[in-house]
Amino acid sequence: MRVRKYTTVLCPVTIPLLLLPSLTYAMSFDCSSIRADKQSFDISPLGNPISVMTSEDHSPSPTMTNTTFTMDICKPLKKAQGIPIEEDCTNGSMICAIRRLINTFENSTSFEDAIPIAGQFPLHGGTSLDPDITRLKTSSSASDREKEGFRLALHGPKYPEKNGQKQKAVIEFLCLDKAEEKKAAVVKKRGPSIAPRNDDGDEEDHSATGEVADDGHGGTLQYLDYSTVGDSKVLSLEWRTKYACEDAAKRGDGDDNNDKGGGSSGHWGFFTWFIIIIFLGTAAYLIFGSWLNYNRYSARGWDLVPHSETIRDVPYIFKDWMRRVVNTLQGGGSRGGYSAV
Repeated sequence: MRVRKYTTVLCPVTIPLLLLPSLTYAMSFDCSSIRADKQSFDISPLGNPISVMTSEDHSPSPTMTNTTFTMDICKPLKKAQGIPIEEDCTNGSMICAIRRLINTFENSTSFEDAIPIAGQFPLHGGTSLDPDITRLKTSSSASDREKEGFRLALHGPKYPEKNGQKQKAVIEFLCLDKAEEKKAAVVKKRGPSIAPRNDDGDEEDHSATGEVADDGHGGTLQYLDYSTVGDSKVLSLEWRTKYACEDAAKRGDGDDNNDKGGGSSGHWGFFTWFIIIIFLGTAAYLIFGSWLNYNRYSARGWDLVPHSETIRDVPYIFKDWMRRVVNTLQGGGSRGGYSAV
């Protein structure tokens, strides 16, 4: 008796769908080329996970709530290793909050909540990052015009998903000049804080003053507030960095040799968009063609793909073409394919 073997094959039509979230993100925000009122900023050197924490004391109860806000300003956060999925932020989060309850009497820590504040969530209501950038020097606010830098607002989903509040993060990037940078190095309250998201509050002494984090590039990230504004829950942060200075590119504020190629990254803009457009066009053609074959001919599997027979013949066509090229290079083509009698 013959035993049939079944092999699971990933249909090519599904591949564009799997890559679509990352492409959607790439088209929406580029931290190496931020434009605000004709002024350009490059904060790509800050593109690493960084965390700030705030604590809420529940006196007279022997408990307190620690909330760790973790963000990567340039790309979605990676999943933390070794913790349950329900204790981590949603896929696509750029900024998220992890809340834990600490009982000082029992010396215990328990997970409370994971809140996605900003990011791309195509599988969770299609929420977009929708970045809103404001140059401070040309702001309508008189107090803003006295500052140098820009304000970045990033959006997130409703949390909880049902009857929850829209999440939002507002980060004020302020210019940190050379003098302030040296002063900040002396009075820093915390060392480099590129902390993992599974920080449970037990490894360090996280007091109420632990709300300023060193970004590892001479600047600081400070937690300001996380409260309701209108119908949204807004996280307010202040990031003092040399990369928010409008003359940062002229005075060469780069990190070692890694930033020297940063100025040329803009030249890839056209090619990036060209590749994205070709990819999306091909994906749309495959998806529409597959849908058409499914509804019109009840096709299944590879037969769903437009021109599937041609695609399957490509390896053989390429092999035959290579054989002809080899024969031509070896000089066997001079007789036109006939042998002497």
